[in-house]
Parts: sequence; structure tokens; C-alpha cells
Amino acid sequence: MQKSPLQIARQGYQPKMPVALQGAVRLVEGAKTQSVADQDEIKKLFPNTYGLPMITMEPTTGKNHCAEPFNVGVILSGGQAPGGHNVISGLYDGLKALNPNNKLYGFLGGPSGLIDGKYQELTGDIIDEYRNTGGFDIIGSGRTKLEETWQFDNGIEVCKQLGIKAVVIIGGDDSNTNACVLAEYYLQKQCGIQVIGCPKTIDGDLKNEMIETSFGFDTACKTYAELIGNIQRDANSAKKYWHFIRLMGRSASHIALECALQSQPNICLISEEVEAKKMTLNDIVEDIVKVIVARANAGLNFGTILIPEGLIEFIPAMRVLIQELNDMLAANEEFTSLDGDDAKREYVKSKLSPASCELFRSLPKGIAKQLTLDRDPHGNVMVSQIETEKLLIEMVGKRLAVLKANGEFKGKFAALNHFFGYEGRCAMPSNFDADYCYSIGVNATHLIAAGKTGYMSLVRNLTKPAAEWVAGGVPITMMMNMEKRNGKMKPVIQKALVDLKGAPFKYLQDHRAAWADPETSYIYPGPIQYYGPSEVCDQPTRTLLLERGK
Repeated sequence: MQKSPLQIARQGYQPKMPVALQGAVRLVEGAKTQSVADQDEIKKLFPNTYGLPMITMEPTTGKNHCAEPFNVGVILSGGQAPGGHNVISGLYDGLKALNPNNKLYGFLGGPSGLIDGKYQELTGDIIDEYRNTGGFDIIGSGRTKLEETWQFDNGIEVCKQLGIKAVVIIGGDDSNTNACVLAEYYLQKQCGIQVIGCPKTIDGDLKNEMIETSFGFDTACKTYAELIGNIQRDANSAKKYWHFIRLMGRSASHIALECALQSQPNICLISEEVEAKKMTLNDIVEDIVKVIVARANAGLNFGTILIPEGLIEFIPAMRVLIQELNDMLAANEEFTSLDGDDAKREYVKSKLSPASCELFRSLPKGIAKQLTLDRDPHGNVMVSQIETEKLLIEMVGKRLAVLKANGEFKGKFAALNHFFGYEGRCAMPSNFDADYCYSIGVNATHLIAAGKTGYMSLVRNLTKPAAEWVAGGVPITMMMNMEKRNGKMKPVIQKALVDLKGAPFKYLQDHRAAWADPETSYIYPGPIQYYGPSEVCDQPTRTLLLERGK
């Protein structure tokens, strides 16, 4: 296979690691833990993995070695995120350092590979082709949920056939919830199979006091920020378009906020703020219109607006509507059997509450249809399919037309829409993500060697140089609460939304007026830098720096 010079250079990159993982390691146990909420319910559901202690890795003398070789299975779960291949590389190198006869098996196509017994032994030749690269294609990924007893039992049989001591699940909040459920079941069955999770998602919502950031977020935001900067450069040159840019990120606005901190757009909407202020669609439109009119009055008929993917869910009236739709359409064969959009639209209107029905009627047919498309595996609307940017362009355009007719708007309004999603998911990881992911993988091997299960591989202190990072493990139950999924209360890892009292949002708040001002304040981040001074190449996100007071 032909490779670019960059591919060749990146495959030769040696990730940096915490000092504690560079030689022999000892595990230090801390205080017992409890779940972030719903303690009684979580403890009842996870009697064997609840209340486990925090773990910290410390350097020690001597050499780590496992006399008896063992095998490990690894799963990539959910959407792709830059750095996933480096978790596997770190896992492989860590296993071989413990015993050269250890083996790593990759389950193909996500969790279904474990259930169906589809796997591949990952050898050095294979691993070396994927070091420091983007994508998840080394073994593929999938979104199969590990929830049923027969799935767990199938997994036991497959692991026994391969002599697998532990399964490592690399995924987001739901995937790591599955890891915890699996760990609990395997302990109940006393089958001797450990389960370790690794924190992955570009959305940035898998974080808490112990997990500072999920891997992939850094690279995705830098990729999107480059594109936004390019668009802003063009806007500042052409001076004739308003760019409405929707950014992947699911429910949370972390990506939109981070990209705003890196590029300084004229407007950045934050879903969590919209919800807190109980804003309507019209309120959002009016805020956008005010900025457009002010810039037009200064002769500037252009600008950039960042829109989080999940915005529509945070508008209170829309949230009520979406929840009614989720409940109504969950496994609804009557609805799916209807022929044609008009019939489905009329069916939906007949089942909604009066207020939601009125809101549903007011939406453009295209947006209304998108709200009734197939649900995700959790029974929720797939926000990535809701073209919120087009809805806002239409509504803003109509409002400006009214103002122009009244003589209150004398400028021009031409809008272009963009959606940045997969552009960031499979990008070649930044140095930060390459280092972070490799450390997570190596760290996971030490958790396995120590017999731990129900833990997430943890690396903290991430605003410091990599050598000063702190490695360890956090019990997955510590991060869990009860949430309604598909009409039922289920244990899940609590999502972290944008903290409106946190330093990153406060920074946006303090600067958004200046960024909206006719004196354009755009920053052009440029492409991800892999080589050069550390202040250019190795820095974490602005979000993480601000959260840590840097």
C-alpha cells in the first residue's frame, strides 16, 4: 500500500508517556468510592463492582513480569475517534513487555465480534501499520449493545476458547456502561474474565472530576477549528456570506465551545445556555438577527455562527416535543406501517399534546420529518439528522425580510450551511491524543495484570507535560446514575454537559460581545501541527487549560 510522507513519519512517532508507565509499576489503592447519584439503586444492581477503590500507578524498582502468559481481547465500540489505534498499540506493547508470549485478539466489528466469535490475533506486523493513525479500521467498530444474558454467555464461551483473561472495551459512556455490566456478570458467574474500559468520544461528554477529557476530542476540535478558520478567512475576503456551521457533538456543546475558543466566531450558540434561559426558537433567531443587523450597519454582510449538533433538544418546548415523539415512536409498528410522509405526519399530530402539536405544525415539513425518523439504539432522536442550521437560516431570513420591509435592515443576507462531523472523527490524531491514547492502553495492561475488573483506564494531570501525567484506574460504577432509556430506568454513566459556571463558558461569555462586534476578531488556527516547538504541537484543548486554571 502506498503511503504519504506524513503517514510514514507518523508511524515512526514514539508516543510520550507518564513516568509511572515507563518502567516497573506498582498499584496504590485509594479510598472506596460511590456512584455520582442514585447510590442505593446502583449498589443493588452492581453488588460485586460497587464501591471499589481508586487506583494510582506509581513507579517502582525492578521489572514487571508475568511468569504465566495470558491473552487479552479488545473491542472498539461506537463511533470512531482519533487515537483508537494508539490505545490498541499501547495495549499490545504493554502486554508484550509483561510477557512476550502474551497475545492480543481484536474482536471484529465491535461488541458483536465478541458475541459471534469473530476475531483476529493482532501481531506486531499488523499493529505497526496502524500506530498514530486515525480511524478504527484495524478491527472495525459497531454499536451492538451488550445487555442480554445470552450475549454475556456467548462472550464467556468465546473467551474460554481463546484463553482470554480480560476484555478491554474502548468506547464512550454507553460502551463503558456495557463494560461495567459485563464485568458485574462475569464476577457473578466466577468465570475469571476481567473487563476494563477506556474513555473514548469526540463529543467530550465523558468526563468528570477523575476523567479530565475523553480521547479524540482534542483532535476533532483542532480539525474542525481549522475548517472554521478557513471559512472565516474566506468570509473576511469575500465579505458576502453568513456561514451557519453545525458541529458534531451529540447532546453536549463541548465541541462548539472549544472551536469557538480556538477561532472566535461572531456567534456561538451553547445548548446548555439555551435550556437554562428557557429560550424559544424565536429567541435564538432574534439574538442572531441582532448581530447580523449590527454588522450590516457597519457594512459587514458576513459572519460565522457555530451551532451545536444537539441544540434543538435543549429548547424547552422542542425537548418536550422530542420526548413525546421518542415515547410515541418507540417500537411503534403502527407508525412504521403507514405509507407516505403525509400519513405519518397526520398520525403524529393526532397523538401529541396540544402544545407539542402546535409546535410540530409550525415546523418546516423537512424538519418535522427529520424528527420522526428512526431512533438511535437508546430510543432517542438522532440529532445528527436534524438540519438545525437550515432551520435557523430559513427563520433568520424570514425575520430579516420583515425588518427590511420596515426599513430596519438595510444590508444583505446570503447564507451558506455546513455540517462538520466525520471530518474530525477519523483525523490523524494530534500529538496529545497519540500520547494520551497510548498511555491509556499501556495503563490498561497493568490493571489487567493486577487482576482488576470493572475499572476504566485513567490518565490525569493532562495540562502538564506527558511525563508528569498521572495514570491509574477509576471504578466505572463511580460515574453512574439512573436514566430513562426506551421508557425504562437504566444504569448509565452520567453525561457531562457544558458547565455554565465553568471557566471555558465564562471565557466565551466575557468575549462574545467583542467577537460579534463589527471589529472582526477571527483567529485562524490552521492545520494540526505534529512537528515543531511544544507550545505549537503538544498543547491540550483550550477547554482543558481553562478548566485547570491555565
